[in-house]
Amino acid sequence: MSTAPRRRVLRPTRIAAVLLLVVPILEVMALIGVGKVIGGWPTFGLLVLMSVAGAWLIRREGSRAWHALTEALRRGRMPARELADGILVLVGGTLLLTPGFLTDVVGFFLVVPVTRPVARHLLEAVVSRRLLASTGFAAGWPTGPTVPPVAPGASAPRRSARAGDDVVEGEIIDE
Repeated sequence: MSTAPRRRVLRPTRIAAVLLLVVPILEVMALIGVGKVIGGWPTFGLLVLMSVAGAWLIRREGSRAWHALTEALRRGRMPARELADGILVLVGGTLLLTPGFLTDVVGFFLVVPVTRPVARHLLEAVVSRRLLASTGFAAGWPTGPTVPPVAPGASAPRRSARAGDDVVEGEIIDE
């Protein structure tokens, strides 16, 4: 038994639950603060203006991301960058259409072409870390037993079973 303390892992559902509770409170506080400084109607007008600008930007950048994706597929290459851009535009667009100043700031950060590469880099880092953690690879090295590749039509090498090994001896038959 290990006596080392367990590291607490932040699960995506917990993060989403906290964000669903905290973000609306912060948005209301921001709306009240801006309303106190510039007034109620100008605050409402600013929210409408940001929503209209966000909708225009989503349409433009979404169209660009779609065209880049279809072009990459037409050329037969893996569209990883284009898919990431599409995801960022989709999430950013959702945030831009949500009323509030804080969500608009994050939404513009994800959608604007100047800042999207930074967001894409962060997305790639998160996805890479999650993939490495879920596949059992640490620092690029496999953590479990590996099986050497077998050429088509060849027999698998026979290994003797040692204590604790899960080895099934067999032969590959290519029909």
